[in-house]
Amino acid sequence: MTGTRPVLLSGIAPSGRLTLGNYLGAIRNWVARQDDCESYFPLVDLHAITVRQDPATFAGRCRDFVALYVACGVDPERSAVFVQSHVAEHCELAWILQCLTQMGELNRMTQFKEKRRRHADNVNAGLFTYPVLMAADILLYQATLVPVGDDQRQHLELTRDLAQRFNHLYGPLFALPEALVPESGARIMALQDPTRKMSKSDPAETNVIALLDPPDAIRRKIQRAVTDSGSEIVARPDKPGISNLLNMLSASTGESVAALEARYRGHGYGQLKRDVADAVVALIEPIQRRFAAIRADTAALDRLLASGAERSRARARVTLAAVRERIGLLPG
Repeated sequence: MTGTRPVLLSGIAPSGRLTLGNYLGAIRNWVARQDDCESYFPLVDLHAITVRQDPATFAGRCRDFVALYVACGVDPERSAVFVQSHVAEHCELAWILQCLTQMGELNRMTQFKEKRRRHADNVNAGLFTYPVLMAADILLYQATLVPVGDDQRQHLELTRDLAQRFNHLYGPLFALPEALVPESGARIMALQDPTRKMSKSDPAETNVIALLDPPDAIRRKIQRAVTDSGSEIVARPDKPGISNLLNMLSASTGESVAALEARYRGHGYGQLKRDVADAVVALIEPIQRRFAAIRADTAALDRLLASGAERSRARARVTLAAVRERIGLLPG
């Protein structure tokens, strides 16, 4: 890491199970940027505990997610792969930024409103201040590129606002991060409700293709995926089910949606679904084989995480020391 390349940061909370959508919309794009960016890929475990977790299950899932990062092609030699809670500077910067954040700004966060509705029995302060911790994750590494979906754009805007507010009050320090939206594969939708994004926390198994699903389960889910009225295989707003299958096939094979529409002219939905299933299985099976080998060596996985945390902490300490000096905190 030379410090001369753009700094990219992206993380996933270890809740639910990593999906085909996470891979095609996020992780695969991380892998593609490793050589031209100084990359940080934290597993953001502190974000996940805004929802109650079973401790034993949670610890295992955290290792599963990291092993999948690597199995998907994230290279710990080229990128910093680490667990958020292993770098304490995230929490310290988050507290400082909370003191610059207005209650009204957090009240306007649409994700908080949605999560408050879904977790009505556990509307905790962490859920409310979640976007500030996300801002700390980004600003701690002076990230200039942040891959985000539509549901995270509001949080990134808050991050930019907080960076500008700090810079105005205490002098220029933070870079302003920009959203990085991939050109393709960015939005894989739920199989049974293709009007909404495939979610790793979706309680309905039939909506989601998990990266660790067995091939027969993947085929079964795709065969049962919702389609649309009519028989034309085209990607159009009034055909969300077929559009989703075409996008999935395009992202899995690299063939454009337009080319697929031409190829399937005159064919039925059944043929399309069989081909999508074959393509997805072919894409996921090598990932599953690599995952099995990585996950089997817990000690090596933990060494990888320790190395990633040490690398990340070195960068984080520089930023946090500058923040502390600017706001007048005594050196420790």
